[in-house]
Amino acid sequence: MRTTVIRNVSAHDVRYTLHAGEGSDAIHKDPQYSFAATRLHTDSSLSGTGLALTMGQGNDLVCEAIRQLAAGLNGREIEDLMSGFGATFRGIADHPQLRWLGPHKGVVHLALASITNACFDLWAKSRGVPLWRLLLDLDSHAVVRLLDLSYLEDVLTEGDALALLETCKSSRPAREEILSRGYPGYDTSVGWFGYDDNRLRENARRALDRGFRAFKLKVGSPDSDVDLRRASALRSVAGEDVRIMLDANQQWSLPKALEACGKLSAIAPFWIEEPTHPDDIFGHRTIANAIAPVPVALGEHVPNRVVFKGYLQSGCAGFIQVDCTRVGGVSEFLTVSLLARKFGIPVVPHVGDMGQVHQHLVLFNHIAIGHPEVFLEYIPHLREHFVHPAQVDGGAYKTPEEPGAGTDLGELTNENR
Repeated sequence: MRTTVIRNVSAHDVRYTLHAGEGSDAIHKDPQYSFAATRLHTDSSLSGTGLALTMGQGNDLVCEAIRQLAAGLNGREIEDLMSGFGATFRGIADHPQLRWLGPHKGVVHLALASITNACFDLWAKSRGVPLWRLLLDLDSHAVVRLLDLSYLEDVLTEGDALALLETCKSSRPAREEILSRGYPGYDTSVGWFGYDDNRLRENARRALDRGFRAFKLKVGSPDSDVDLRRASALRSVAGEDVRIMLDANQQWSLPKALEACGKLSAIAPFWIEEPTHPDDIFGHRTIANAIAPVPVALGEHVPNRVVFKGYLQSGCAGFIQVDCTRVGGVSEFLTVSLLARKFGIPVVPHVGDMGQVHQHLVLFNHIAIGHPEVFLEYIPHLREHFVHPAQVDGGAYKTPEEPGAGTDLGELTNENR
C-alpha cells in the first residue's frame, strides 16, 4: 500500500445561490447553501475534501477555524492518522483554547466536521475504494478506534460498541443485497416552504413519476390551517400509500407545536420533524407523548453525541437525523449511529452534504450495524457542483463506486489543474 502524507491543509469558502423558493423553510426564508470545505493536499495527485454546511454568512468563520484546528495534520501519513483517529478527534475537539468557543458545538465543531470528513475522503481514496467499502472492510476493533466515546460511558462503552458490531456480523450477507438494488430515497425538494400549492402539486406528480414514494413538506406557518391546507394538497396528489414527513424547522413554541401537530395528524404524517427548539429535550418529550403514535424526528441541529445521548435517554426520538456536516464528521456520525442502535432507534440522516457522504454511511449503518432500511433524504439543488454527484434512479440511491466519499467539488478540483 502506498504512503500518503498530508503536506498542506487549505480551507475554502464556497457559496451557492439557489433558485427562488429552493431550500426555504419556516426559519430560513432565503437560504444560501454554503460549504466550509477542507482540502488535504499530498505530494501525489490525491487530495481529500471535507464539507460542513452553512447558510452563507459566517461560512468564513468556519473556514478560519478549520485553518487553526487542522494545523497539526501537516506531515501525518493517512493510514497512521486513521489507525487511531478517535484519539486525534478528541484532541482536536478539546483544543485547550478553541474548545472554549463550543464546547463541541457551533463554529469550532463545524470546522472539525469538515476536517474529519476530509480525512475519511483521503483515506478511502488512498485505498482506491469508495468510503462505504472501506468502512465495511474494517474489523470491529478498527471501527471502534475511529470513535471518541467519551461522555458516553454510562450507556455506550467500547465493549458495547464492539459487541454491537460483532453481533451483526453473521447476518451481514442478508443485508448486503442492498448494494445491488440501491438505498431508497425520499424527496425533500417537493415541498419547500416558499412553494405555492400549485407548485407543490406539480412537484409531487413529477417525483412520483421518478419513482419516489416518500416526500417531505416544510410547515411552520403562523396559521396552522395554512400548513394543514398544504399538507392535505400533498396528500391528495401522493395518495394514501406514500409517506409524507412534516418539518417545522424549530419554528414552533411548545404550545404552538402541540396545537399544530394536533391538526396535522389528520394527514397521517410518517413523522413530524424539529417541532420546537433543538435544545429543548423536555419539550420534545412532551410533544412526543402528545402526538403518539406519530413519531418525532430530530437531529439536524443537534451538535454532538452527548446531546443525542440525552434525547435517546428521554425516549422522545422516533428517528435520529444525525448529519456528518453538523456533528464532528463521519467519526461522530458513526458514534451516534451506534448509540442509536443501542437504544433501538433508526437513523435517517439529514443531508447537509446533499447526500454525497451519507449515501455511503447509510450502507454501513444498515449492513454493519444492523439499522433498519428506511430511506435517505434527497436534495438535488447542488448536483452540478460535484465531480461525482449521487446517482438516484427510480427513487433509490445507486451504490457509488468512485474512490472516496463523493465530496469533491468541481471548482476546487479545477484549481489544482
